[in-house]
Amino acid sequence: MGTMADLTWPEAGERAAAGAILAVPVGATEQHGPHLPLSTDTDIAAALCARLAAVRADVLVAPAIPYGSSGEHAGFAGTLSIGQAALELLIVELCRSATDTFDRVLVVSGHGGNLEPLRRAEELLRRESRDVRVHLPSYPGGLHAGRAETALQLALRPDLVRADRAAKGDTRSLAELLPLLRAGGVRAVSPNGVLGDPAGAHAEEGRALLAQLTDDLIERTRHWWPVAAPKGLCS
Repeated sequence: MGTMADLTWPEAGERAAAGAILAVPVGATEQHGPHLPLSTDTDIAAALCARLAAVRADVLVAPAIPYGSSGEHAGFAGTLSIGQAALELLIVELCRSATDTFDRVLVVSGHGGNLEPLRRAEELLRRESRDVRVHLPSYPGGLHAGRAETALQLALRPDLVRADRAAKGDTRSLAELLPLLRAGGVRAVSPNGVLGDPAGAHAEEGRALLAQLTDDLIERTRHWWPVAAPKGLCS
């Protein structure tokens, strides 16, 4: 079994004693335009962890954390943000607890806004000699709710994609948008919450991107913890 929540505590202890890596998906509950579910970032993080566990027998997936630092999406119904300080503290305390049992903890974030607090948490935990690593997938195709995320959700949870509501948002580059986003959040530059253009996204593209992101995660994990060889790449 690759999902920790399905185990009893003795079974979890056996996996930990055998050297399991605990993978923790961290996402967000935030607006993703008029066409994608609020769970998009959490869905992506959870899918990557599950696919890693499918090819590395030493990976055990923890329950996903569905809240993150999403203050830039304030003003859109459904966005639930716990902020940077709370997220940093949550990860620090969670990983302190996890490393009482598991020697290695991998945090996989599906939301870019989580990066700074997660990096700070990682730095503190590693100063405490805890083997914790943070991974944030990176891909082109629109900054938020654009073509890439739409394609990924069409591959993962097509029943939740409202394709008929998909609409173009602000398509300027991050360099152009960043000062405006810092000053007023996404609402100030994109009334529909989209940064990019979801037009043309399709499930096949999403599956290819998911395979690429999975391979990137496998390689990164292998670099950090090369002892256990994976069973094969996931595609």
